[in-house]
Amino acid sequence: MILSAIAAKLKQRAKADFKGRHYEAALIVQAVSWYLRYPLSYRDIEELFLERGMDVDHSTLNRWVLAYAPLIEKRLRQFRKPHCGSVRIDETYIKVRGEWRYLYRAVDKHGNPVDFLLTANRDLDAAKRFFRKMLQDQPLLAPDRIGT
Repeated sequence: MILSAIAAKLKQRAKADFKGRHYEAALIVQAVSWYLRYPLSYRDIEELFLERGMDVDHSTLNRWVLAYAPLIEKRLRQFRKPHCGSVRIDETYIKVRGEWRYLYRAVDKHGNPVDFLLTANRDLDAAKRFFRKMLQDQPLLAPDRIGT
């Protein structure tokens, strides 16, 4: 339900983004959401579409993910709820598709996630990028206190 609403909003607001695509917006958003939500490879999604009678190449799926994942994240950010005044920041590492990645996340005092960043590097630039992403997106929701 949410995916169809996002696809409809993407189609209405950004017709230029889907202009010239062979497949409709709902199908593209579905493929990208499968890749982002589940541990599927591009070839797995290619097989899922082939079972449904659609021939989509894995390189096309890669281009869709690179092009539309940031747009989907931007649209989903509109559904974020305001958090309380204090935020706790932590970082950990997790295995994503067989590779170790660093997860920076911010959580309010009730345990609700405020923001996150998944990156390959754990350095000062990644930490700064996470704070810029968290604070720049909605400055009215900037926390009063940040704890680590």
